[in-house]
Amino acid sequence: MDAKRLARGFKATLGARAAHVVANGLLVVLLTRFLLTNAEYGLLGTVLAVCGVAGLFADLGLAKSAARYVTEYRETDPGQIPHVLRTALGYRLVATFAVVAGFVLFGGRVARLVGHPDLAPLLGIGGVYVAVYSLSTFAVIAFQGFNRVTYSAVTRATGSVCLLAFVTLGVVALGGAAGALAGYVVSYALAAAVGVGLLYWKFYRDHERAASDAVESGLARRVLRYSVPLTATRGANVLDKRVDTILVGVLIGPVAVSYYYLAKQISTFVQTPAASLGFTVSPTYGEQKADGETKSAARLYETTLEHTLLLYVPAAAGMVLVADPAVVTVFGATYSAAVPVVQAFAGYVVLQAITFITSDALDFLGRARERALAKGGTSVANFLLNLLLIPAFGAFGAAMATVATHSVYVAVNLAVVHAELSLAIPRLLRHVAFVCAITVAMSGAVLVALPYVSGPLSLAGVVLLGVVVWAALAVFSGLLDVRRVVGILA
Repeated sequence: MDAKRLARGFKATLGARAAHVVANGLLVVLLTRFLLTNAEYGLLGTVLAVCGVAGLFADLGLAKSAARYVTEYRETDPGQIPHVLRTALGYRLVATFAVVAGFVLFGGRVARLVGHPDLAPLLGIGGVYVAVYSLSTFAVIAFQGFNRVTYSAVTRATGSVCLLAFVTLGVVALGGAAGALAGYVVSYALAAAVGVGLLYWKFYRDHERAASDAVESGLARRVLRYSVPLTATRGANVLDKRVDTILVGVLIGPVAVSYYYLAKQISTFVQTPAASLGFTVSPTYGEQKADGETKSAARLYETTLEHTLLLYVPAAAGMVLVADPAVVTVFGATYSAAVPVVQAFAGYVVLQAITFITSDALDFLGRARERALAKGGTSVANFLLNLLLIPAFGAFGAAMATVATHSVYVAVNLAVVHAELSLAIPRLLRHVAFVCAITVAMSGAVLVALPYVSGPLSLAGVVLLGVVVWAALAVFSGLLDVRRVVGILA
């Protein structure tokens, strides 16, 4: 395992996602406080959720399937890699064209179906958004297959940095949610141009020169077949992450969507380190399995899980404690109803962090089918729970449904990883006990300081106090090696 390569990839991915968090965070503040009303922001969240559902049919798991076979053929037959990329991209373009045509032909019907006729003009722009976003994500995931996530980071960062400028410009120039959505289209079109261009010049062109004239028998069929469980997993993921937002809008209205969408955005910001780490490390599991080094893969996963829990269990506790003053201070009193939703999503933050470091690992270990079955079952349960809890508890009910069902999904994922790699369970349980003790101590310090919060500076001071207490206890207990962390980030 090339530790320097992993560290370099992690820093690049973390940097790109950090750029996304900063840009998107500033964008959310601008949209919620200055540029859009609660209803307009909720409408934007709804149309992006609809586009996310439609994006499933443009993606079809083909990028991840291509990445899996790129990883495999890099070790066994590099001459097949251009054929893998052409096959996957060809299927993807056909699917994307079908989705865009569907938006043009049936956008009005979809708007009426979700109970918002005013969405109809936005869905025309949404079709273009799905197309450019699909192309950018294809490049991002293809780079992961080459284990060159630095290029994934460049593609992500392009879209993220452009979002702040072009979405703001779109709202100012065109007004409302339509202007914001137009800004999303321009941003991801630029990201797609950068990503596809890098994929061609840095990887495809070089491999094409050495490509095998004969395509391996059944290659296209295998790429398409492996995309099936990946599509099922992604479809279930969309059901979890997008349909709940649509249901909140249908059953309650766009203002409630604004609270729910804001809470989801906040949880996404917090998940950045885990998402970066999981994306960077995952291809290594496939490489180690191909080389017969399952023990090394197990130790790598255990170390990744331990550090993830050390960071995210205390972070979730902090979200619960400071949600009230933080939401009102940053986004304004009109979003105070989002506070309990943010607190409910604290549990989801921990679960999603574990998912980020586990799900991609299972795909590269060849266990996509098991993950798909688990995701499908829990997503259907989540949909049914949403129908039950949203009318009774509003956006808070949707958040609780997500936390409950995602807990089951994470448990199944961990069981499959254990079956594949034979994890050291006693060691992991001892680590969890220490992390919980640190979380209790940190929470006590934050609770003592909370009554003194009276503005942004004092709020920042309380957050800093929690971080200092957490870091001191983590270092003292031996769970956090500062020199190692500095070495990775240096």
